Amino acid sequence: MLVLLAFAFVSGVITILSPCILPVLPIVLSGGIGGGRARPFGVLAGFVLSFTVFTLTLSAIVRALGIPADALRVAAVVLIALFGIVMLVPQLRDGFERLASRIASRGGTVSATPGVAGRSARLAGFGSGLVVGLSLGLVWTPCVGPIMASVISLALTQQVSGGSVFITLAYTLGTSIPMLAVMLGGRALLTRVPALTRNSANIQKGFGVLMIMMAVAIGLGWDRKFQAAVLAAFPNYGTGLTAIEKAPPVDTALKALQPARSGRGVASAQTNAAGERLFTGAMDAAPENGVLGDYGLAPEIATTGMWFNTEGVIPMEGQPSTGGSPPLTMHSLRGRVVLVDFWTYSCVNCVRTLPSLRAWYDTYRSRGLVVIGVHTPEFEFEMKSANVAQAIKDLRVDWPVVQDNDYKQWNAYGNQYWPAHYFIDAKGHVRYFHFGEGEYDVSEKVIQALLKEAGADVGGIVAKPAPDIQAGTPETYLGYDRGRGFASAVDPVFDRPADYRPARVPGNGEWNLTGRWTITPQYIVPESTGTLQLGFEAKNVFLVIEPQARGTTISVSVDGKPAGDTPDVKDGTLAPRESRMYQVVALPQAGAHLLRLD
Repeated sequence: MLVLLAFAFVSGVITILSPCILPVLPIVLSGGIGGGRARPFGVLAGFVLSFTVFTLTLSAIVRALGIPADALRVAAVVLIALFGIVMLVPQLRDGFERLASRIASRGGTVSATPGVAGRSARLAGFGSGLVVGLSLGLVWTPCVGPIMASVISLALTQQVSGGSVFITLAYTLGTSIPMLAVMLGGRALLTRVPALTRNSANIQKGFGVLMIMMAVAIGLGWDRKFQAAVLAAFPNYGTGLTAIEKAPPVDTALKALQPARSGRGVASAQTNAAGERLFTGAMDAAPENGVLGDYGLAPEIATTGMWFNTEGVIPMEGQPSTGGSPPLTMHSLRGRVVLVDFWTYSCVNCVRTLPSLRAWYDTYRSRGLVVIGVHTPEFEFEMKSANVAQAIKDLRVDWPVVQDNDYKQWNAYGNQYWPAHYFIDAKGHVRYFHFGEGEYDVSEKVIQALLKEAGADVGGIVAKPAPDIQAGTPETYLGYDRGRGFASAVDPVFDRPADYRPARVPGNGEWNLTGRWTITPQYIVPESTGTLQLGFEAKNVFLVIEPQARGTTISVSVDGKPAGDTPDVKDGTLAPRESRMYQVVALPQAGAHLLRLD
């Protein structure tokens, strides 16, 4: 932990040199202009507080309040603009300082006593700086390295620990040192140059205008365009700033920071009150094909999300029916074999496992098999119960499903894969697990072996095999968090973005864009019209879409000709109406092709 704290602090210090920090430096410099000596320290206090709190809790806040993640950024931009107006208009500045002084003196009249008045003025300066710092922490866009990236990923899955808090504090404190230097340097320049001192009032107004301009620029996304222009002009600028975070000691410490996850570490020897060893995560080496082990007692169902299809659970002979749609518990399922399937409805890999799951459920549920689908979402729209319910209906998922929006069940298993299957025996112990697609015959043999242990007669039974999957193209993500395969080679005419044109046809698994698009961590959005091309080797192609407006359409073509009809495409046109996965291509057989979406 000490290694991570030290490197996080150093990483924070050098962050000020990153190209993505340049657009907000004027706001930092303005924090040291006027407001007394305490203002820079108020800026730092607000920045440390804001950046630390929102880095660790933003995901939870967004989910609890049901607001877009950018709403807080917009609020910060508004605060910066308002503070710029205060600096620009003397009457507003004087009124703000009087208000801050009253607050500093706990609502009373400012005392005539020099010491008390001086203290109130200092607190007022600190308070005005605090407002700037709080806003700055929300719009600060550092090019964080592996250390802060790991902390942020833990926060997104609700795995915030004391170590995460201290690492984030170390990073922000490191960042505060050059910020303080910038603010104190600007203040010193004003006091040492007489001409600047005589015009301090006009300089404050100038910085007020600058803050308003920066608020507008950040609100319109011009800060990101400025960063892109800097990198285009100086491609190597900022290269190597995070190299120190890739040192072997840091890598080792980062692995220790992560909670127990599938494929990492050895299951611990934790036990329950009855002395049974608990399953805390998959082992480093996957089980040999079909060889049963004992990995401990399966976790109880921890998520509190909505349940679907529990009334469809057929009880074993002599067991009471669950009835209705109540939540299931692992304890209530003792005596039955349970297959826990982690999935999400827009994951094509998960969807391709559903025929096998359906065949197993239909074949073996009367003999004691229960399948529980744990729906852990990849995207925000997959958290909506109505969307999940519609997907369950469309995909013909007949077995019980529970929503895991809070990732509690995911973390209870230390899971990190979609899809992932955990096979649990009649005594409640995890005996086998498999990640990803394939090996369906092995999984069925595991089910049969566990049912035989429970006393069921499954001799000679073979479930309907999964359909033949003819695909040589991996699942493709378009958002920048996990995106890969982007292969556009364009003419760099920076003053005419509309003239950008892909220069070559994308190969298998590669894609390119025409037009103006916004690339977000999870998805891409065309400004008005746009073209997406994908090279693929398969017979079917699916696309996850969340429509932003009614009436929009997508023209689908394959190898330059209108695509044939699919369940979602008619006469070469797709008209998305809901947030889900759509089938855009259905060919008689697999082959190498070029998909174009307009």
